[in-house]
Amino acid sequence: MSALNVLLVTYAFPPAGGVNTLRAASLARYFPSEGIRLDILTTRNPSSVGKDASHLREIPPEVTIHRTATLDLPFGIKKRLKRLITGSRPPSTHAAMNAPHGKPSFLKRFLQDFLLPDPQVTWLPVLRRAARRIVKERNIDLVLITAAPFSVLLVAEKLRREFPDLPIVLDFRDEWLSTSFDVASFQFSGTERYRNFAIQAEAKAVASATVVVSVTEAARREICDRYSNQPESKFLHIANGFDATRISRSAPAHAVRRDGKIVVTYIGSVYASTEPTMLVEALKSLPAEMKSRFAIRFIGHIEEPRYLEALLQLGDMVELKGYLPQHEALAAMSETDYVLLVTHDRLNISAKFYDYIGAGKPILACVHPQGDVRRLLEELRAGWWADSRDAGAIRQIFLDAAARENCPPSEFHPDLEKIAQYERKVLAQRYAWLLHSIAAPQRKIGPALPTAELAGEPNRNA
Repeated sequence: MSALNVLLVTYAFPPAGGVNTLRAASLARYFPSEGIRLDILTTRNPSSVGKDASHLREIPPEVTIHRTATLDLPFGIKKRLKRLITGSRPPSTHAAMNAPHGKPSFLKRFLQDFLLPDPQVTWLPVLRRAARRIVKERNIDLVLITAAPFSVLLVAEKLRREFPDLPIVLDFRDEWLSTSFDVASFQFSGTERYRNFAIQAEAKAVASATVVVSVTEAARREICDRYSNQPESKFLHIANGFDATRISRSAPAHAVRRDGKIVVTYIGSVYASTEPTMLVEALKSLPAEMKSRFAIRFIGHIEEPRYLEALLQLGDMVELKGYLPQHEALAAMSETDYVLLVTHDRLNISAKFYDYIGAGKPILACVHPQGDVRRLLEELRAGWWADSRDAGAIRQIFLDAAARENCPPSEFHPDLEKIAQYERKVLAQRYAWLLHSIAAPQRKIGPALPTAELAGEPNRNA
């Protein structure tokens, strides 16, 4: 059987750093061994938190990467611009946080109306032309578009008009309409115009797609429920995962450190859906002798000054390491007793969760009590959780952690068989099988495989 020609559209790709490159990099690494000839269409100068060339070195030479220019701004400038648009600022008091912002300036109104749905929309004209050219010149059988940024989804409708029979797969690394409006900070503008634009843009993209893939089952249901006129079989779920070749699985440290410290490490960005206010309140309420036992390390970008201000209230308890390339951040997990997860999101599961379970470190989690993170944490027996909005419950899991004396094996027994199914190679194989199934009718190479056997949670549908 001839190779399947796939075009993967992704705004950011290594050597750009940050979590938003990992899913595309993983697929690019493993797809060629699964009968896929892969072309990647990305930007030459993406806005990213840093650089990490190590992922690029892992991409097989047969993968063709097309890098195009974009008018997007550097990461630091974009953050300052976003604060200008949204009115975000470090609050001096609670009242200041909730004070009305007044009528937006002309510049704010112009940018809010022009850069819809996000600043990366400036890539769309180049993206559209490049995608059309690659589809034709490279005999592409299927296009896979991964978002966020959500502006890349706008190309789906353009491609559908020109290539009515071309299979198009939308890959939602984050749920858009519920999460970005209500929890996370992915939206560039909070205006009603933005909301209406986003609703219409997603609907057009979904209508243009052959299949829509989400990274959690909760997000799959959320998107599917919005489009009752579409068959449920169109909406599938393939999780994120961890890279077993990059993570050294280690047992929890059972011996007490010489200094008596219990090290708890958080890896990843701190932004709206992971904001640490309640965590800080809980840690500040610990008895003084208990505070002195914990060292809380944060590795990653802190998006808002107010989150930095909150964390600094912890004084000597906290160490802020800033952004590190992924291999350095993962190596830091070998030196920790617990890993820390904070998320108020009920739909999405952050990439760090999978790195945590892959490393074998017990998780202290502050999560949405009805979210997929809590469910999966319990299912994998990967740690302990508290409601992310309940300071008392968060306080208690830290008290319990101190009482466990570095987590003896009798109290931490993760389900290693289920966890192994979240390795990125396994998930990339499942994704490849799904793409072969989708493209099979158009290629006239035989009947499509049943998608129910190819998507879904690894431990349930593998």
